Amino acid sequence: MARQEVQFGNLEIPMREIYSFMGYGADAVPDAETVSTTREMLADASKVLHPCFEYHFFDGRIDLDSNNIIIEGPNGPVSFAAGRIICRQLNSASRFAVFVATAGKEYTAWTDAIGACGDMFRTYVADCVGSQIVESAADYMEKVLQSELDGLGLKRTNRYSPGYCSWHVSCQPDIFSLFPEKNPCGIELTDSCLMIPVKSVSGIIGIGKDVRFLPYSCGICDMKQCFRRHRPA
Repeated sequence: MARQEVQFGNLEIPMREIYSFMGYGADAVPDAETVSTTREMLADASKVLHPCFEYHFFDGRIDLDSNNIIIEGPNGPVSFAAGRIICRQLNSASRFAVFVATAGKEYTAWTDAIGACGDMFRTYVADCVGSQIVESAADYMEKVLQSELDGLGLKRTNRYSPGYCSWHVSCQPDIFSLFPEKNPCGIELTDSCLMIPVKSVSGIIGIGKDVRFLPYSCGICDMKQCFRRHRPA
């Protein structure tokens, strides 16, 4: 397992990725005010937020008949109805890393303070900045994970999260049940399966000698609202 607060300087946060969360296409150029405000909000976030991630290893298997991921948790098997697309991508895994990552438990207070000033544009930019920070924190987590796997001669798949590729968010309590603490990385889970701070992610990564890490391919998924479908490759 690993739990780590990530120093901002270790995060790769491409400005283009933030602009894509705002809806700018690969060839679109934001106006000067947007660029200036985005850089300002990112600098502000770097002083306030403390991104964090945590992951744990579990044995498990994929049941392709039911399209379920079955994790051998500390209190018995936990089954995730992740759907055909994800289960096929994870099918060669012999172990699994269950993870959470967050932009930081300070995120809610930070954005509440911005919103209280009544500047909707800055509030919107802060939201997009937060979206990229948590993605960057999860990307950094994968690098840490892979460095650990390298020493074992193992590979990893892409990370997959509830809410994408037909995997319903209602499984969030089952994911959180696999962590030794109730609120890993300070993340709270509401009764409606919303994570607080909202700029948090959870999910599963397949591990094994025969798994493959592939560029995200929108061709395997029909989820039109997925954020990765609208981001540059």
